[in-house]
Amino acid sequence: MEKEKNMDFSHLDDSGAPRMVDVGNKKVTYRSAVAESRIFLGDEIIGLFKDNELHSKKGPVFQTAIIAGIMAAKKTHELIPMCHPLSLDHCSIKIKLGEDLDAIIICEVRLEGKTGVEMEALTGASIAALTIYDMCKSISQSMQITKTSLLSKRGGKNDFDFR
Repeated sequence: MEKEKNMDFSHLDDSGAPRMVDVGNKKVTYRSAVAESRIFLGDEIIGLFKDNELHSKKGPVFQTAIIAGIMAAKKTHELIPMCHPLSLDHCSIKIKLGEDLDAIIICEVRLEGKTGVEMEALTGASIAALTIYDMCKSISQSMQITKTSLLSKRGGKNDFDFR
C-alpha cells in the first residue's frame, strides 16, 4: 500500500526516498512560462518614482530587481532541490506600477528542452519582488509582497493561460 502511494509523487522513488525526475526519455519541445509577483509599495515609495524608475539610496530599484530576477531564474536549480539545471533561451522581467500603489513584476522564460520552466519564471518574479523590498525597506516598512503566481505555461503535457 505504501509503495502504491509513492507512485503518485514523481519526486519519490518506490521506497519513498527523494529523487530528481528522470527526463531522459522525454522529447525536446518548446517550453515557456510567465509568472507574476506583486509588491505593495505605498505612497511614500511611489513618490520616488521618476522617469520609469524608482530611485533609492541604494540605486535604481527596478533595474536592479530585473537583473536579480534574471540571475535567480538562471540559478533556480541551485535554490529548489529537485529542479533540473536548464539552459534558458530567454528570460525577461518587466516591472510596472499598478493602480493599487503596487509594482507588478512579470517574468517570462523560454527554452527548448525536456522539462518546463514554471519554477524558473516563479523564482525570477519572486526574487525581483524581494529585491525591490530590500532596496526600499529603509524608506518604508509598509511594503508587502501580496501575490506570486504562474500566469501561463506552454509545452509538456498541459498548456494553460490565466491572463
